[in-house]
Amino acid sequence: MSAAIKVPPMLSANPRLDRWVKFNDDRTATVFTGRVELGQGIITALTQIAAEELDLTFEQVRIVDADTELTPDEGHTSGSRSISEGGSAMRSACAEVRAVLLAEAARRLDIPADRLVVEEGRITGADRIRETTYWNLPHAELLDRAATGQVPPKPVARYTVVGRSARRLDIPDKLTGRPRFVADMKLPGMLHGRVARPPSFGAKLVSIDEAAIRAMPGVVAVVRDGDFLGVVAEREEQAVKARKAMIAGSRWTEQPIPTDAADIYRFIETRDTTDTVIVERRDEAALARAAKTFESRYAKPYVAHASLGPSCALATFDPGRIEVWTHSQGVYPLQRELAEVFGLPVPSVVAHHVDGPGCYGHNGADDAALDAVLLARAVPGRPVMLQWMRDDEFAWEPLGPAMVVKTRAAVDAAGNIVDWSLDLWSNGHTQRPGVVVTTEPSVSLLAAWHLEKPVPRIPQGDPAMSGGGGMARNAEVIYALPNQKVVAHRVEELPLRASTLRALGAYANVFAGESFIDELAEACGADPVEYRLRHMQNPRARAVIELAAQKAGWVSNEKSDGTKGRGIAFAQYKNGYGYIAIVAEVVLEPEFRVMRMVAAVDVGLAINPDGILNQTEGGILQALSWTLKEQVQFDRERILSRDWETYPVLTFSEVPKVEVHLIDRRDEEPLGAGETPTGPTAAAVANALAHALGVRVRELPLTRERIIAALERT
Repeated sequence: MSAAIKVPPMLSANPRLDRWVKFNDDRTATVFTGRVELGQGIITALTQIAAEELDLTFEQVRIVDADTELTPDEGHTSGSRSISEGGSAMRSACAEVRAVLLAEAARRLDIPADRLVVEEGRITGADRIRETTYWNLPHAELLDRAATGQVPPKPVARYTVVGRSARRLDIPDKLTGRPRFVADMKLPGMLHGRVARPPSFGAKLVSIDEAAIRAMPGVVAVVRDGDFLGVVAEREEQAVKARKAMIAGSRWTEQPIPTDAADIYRFIETRDTTDTVIVERRDEAALARAAKTFESRYAKPYVAHASLGPSCALATFDPGRIEVWTHSQGVYPLQRELAEVFGLPVPSVVAHHVDGPGCYGHNGADDAALDAVLLARAVPGRPVMLQWMRDDEFAWEPLGPAMVVKTRAAVDAAGNIVDWSLDLWSNGHTQRPGVVVTTEPSVSLLAAWHLEKPVPRIPQGDPAMSGGGGMARNAEVIYALPNQKVVAHRVEELPLRASTLRALGAYANVFAGESFIDELAEACGADPVEYRLRHMQNPRARAVIELAAQKAGWVSNEKSDGTKGRGIAFAQYKNGYGYIAIVAEVVLEPEFRVMRMVAAVDVGLAINPDGILNQTEGGILQALSWTLKEQVQFDRERILSRDWETYPVLTFSEVPKVEVHLIDRRDEEPLGAGETPTGPTAAAVANALAHALGVRVRELPLTRERIIAALERT
């Protein structure tokens, strides 16, 4: 007897087949997913998976994403898990739907199920005489059951939809400007809202002239609940003017921030910490061969999500029922936290995902949803569109935490690494809805902490290493090293609000580890590509390193003429997801600039090859912006980065040529792709800069000021 098939966790948690698939009268099928579209193309890829398993064309499949009334609860769309988790559940559910319908067709046609053929939902026997369709069967009745998860998916050799580039479903609207974002929504009787945040973290409201605000044109309601201030008006510009007056007319007491941007790394390294040994391997015989020891220290500042559009939500409030339209990455966790704040049964809160500006992590989307509901509560029955202002977004969104990483290694007489250690300091990397770190009632939503009867905030948490980790993500390297020790020092004191940002700790950890291995190669007189391959046994890792070097035209032990440089970096995201190697080419004259990025990627079976190429390109450019420019500035009073002047990002004129080369392994499981490029991008650029300059910059971002300081130290 063959072993039972392992049921995908998301299908096990959401077993009803009619929660995943339904068939429509127009000979299409609608599939439902708890994952959301953030601009990463995931909805297109999931549509391909469903079409493949149902034997439908891509055009015959409609998809509905993340709606608490309609779709499976799949938690958050995060961590490059949508294909490995959401895709596997979709694949298994659709395979079983097909099997259930074929069993009924076999009974009606009197043909064994394994002799039936399905094409575009048309079911026939070998004689092509007897036939039926999905839509002629009692599909609603047949799918009113729990999935067993034991139907094997279609063999890869029979794929006709998966593995081929498909047109992105979300792009036409974005190119033509058709309304599809939450900020585009208009409901009958809709009002507009704004909130007036405290001037700084921990500030307490002393007084405000509410009467003066109520007297302003168009103002429908002024909302004050503890330290939460908001206004509702008939028109958006009226709400904006009222917010401005509300800020000017309020008085607050403020609390100092315990550190500032200039002192943040010393602060992190000197706080009390909770220490966790991530990995520890010892080989005394290898240690005995140590001939020379090296140490380095790397650092990464607080970084903002910097979404192009500020957070937004639309909400209605009726006695006993809340409805909200949101660009949250987790509508079900948000639903539960809103229910907690308002003391309602969870089913009384309905949350619909609508596209937003995107962020890849925990920005202000969930907070804006609570803001919208608090304002809608003041005008029951009327929808309120709540839009954050740009300074709200920069000052109050949860930031990507600052990090310090220290590395130490010993090499033998031949330059081989015989000992490797890495210590990292940071805050926990998540404080988002649905993170359970306490049994007491608590939420992650900003306004809930400011209410007259506040709901305590969720303490900072950190994802378990079994799921890829948080601050220690990718801190362990997968090179074949006889000795390796990694220790995570978690700082409990939070100087600024921080939570999940794309790739979490992997960005800083890969930057540090891959910069350090370059330093070791240089010290040992070895070529950086050869040195990595010397210490790498994983064949898939070796393949991307070799391909990236070959496509970039890598020259072994190439010397720089002082005007340009080249660097390489590698990572396997979460040490279990996609493999990537990146080569960066930089020039120093007339100014420091990244000219070319060449990447080789292996994410197993490529569901939508073009989508993977696009995601990798986008991930490289986002990480390049972090690496060259982005850092949150703050003093002992407040965050100073409040707009695009004080928080600059990569501009179109600074975008380098980006080449992505895909190794499509159709015989391997599909792996997450979206976050794979982040750490290697930073390290490749830093290594290229070091190759060009002859000196190394170990603190991000790699600004002109830091480059000059590094040169002055030599």
